[in-house]
Amino acid sequence: MTPNTNMGSQVHYPPIAKSIPKKTKFVIGGMSAMGATILVHPLDLIKNRMQLSIEGGGVLHHRTTLHAARNVIMREGFFALYNGLSAGLLRQGTYGTTRIGIYSNLMEMNTGPDGTPPSYITKVLIGISAGGVSALMWTPTDVCLVRMLADGRLPPAHRRGYTNAFNALYRIVKEEGILTLWRGCIPTVTRAMVVNASELATYTQSKQLLLSSGYFKDNIVCHFGASVVTGLVTATTSTPWDVAKTRIQNMQVINGRPEYRGLIDVFTQIIRKEGFFSLWKGFTPYYVRVGPYTVCLFIFMEQLNRLHHKLRGS
Repeated sequence: MTPNTNMGSQVHYPPIAKSIPKKTKFVIGGMSAMGATILVHPLDLIKNRMQLSIEGGGVLHHRTTLHAARNVIMREGFFALYNGLSAGLLRQGTYGTTRIGIYSNLMEMNTGPDGTPPSYITKVLIGISAGGVSALMWTPTDVCLVRMLADGRLPPAHRRGYTNAFNALYRIVKEEGILTLWRGCIPTVTRAMVVNASELATYTQSKQLLLSSGYFKDNIVCHFGASVVTGLVTATTSTPWDVAKTRIQNMQVINGRPEYRGLIDVFTQIIRKEGFFSLWKGFTPYYVRVGPYTVCLFIFMEQLNRLHHKLRGS
């Protein structure tokens, strides 16, 4: 393979196009995130079930990703893989819209007049900012998602039985108080900062490096290569925070006493009862999810950007 000498020294990113209005970037980001979520939701459910498997050191319910998927289908039916989809779409329609919109606009603000992109450190800081602010605002949608994904694993008498995301929001406030919607806020925000620094910054940087090498064009091959790197980095750095977040948001309060006292207590109990590497429980479905999700997210975003330009005749 020979380098593409027609690339030039400047690298452009369709998802961060300067001619797109700021409000439109938020809309495109949300639509892209929701589209990607529809495709990878079953992997999110499997990841969630594996993270809650042998919680507290009990019996191992799901040995592998395929075993978890088989158990869900055999016990709950095939369409159980899409349990909680309404909460997933609500989360991406809120959190996803906000984080990608903030990231895109901050990237534009920090891009040089000649199109020079910001440094990797700046991209990381932008990702941290976008993730932290978005997660703090929309933790309630994440609480709904985690509970709806986990409900099928509980005995029938203990299931919450939320009919949809809005029903979950209403019942949580009514039955447990409005502050319950921000349960696990600290690990949720921390995870979001790690994920966005890893996912958005690493994808942008990886794509920039691939394009500047001259061996790649701005097409699906380049997007796939960048997403593979991004998925590995994101999954490795954020899985422990995702496990902690899932445990806290799904915990039940028995006789006025919560299962976990906080983030440190979650990590301590998991390591003591289940082993250190249980912090990466659900890593395989998480990684398998992150890769396709990243590809779909950015492909959808770039196509919507191009559609916007076409409709405007630019």
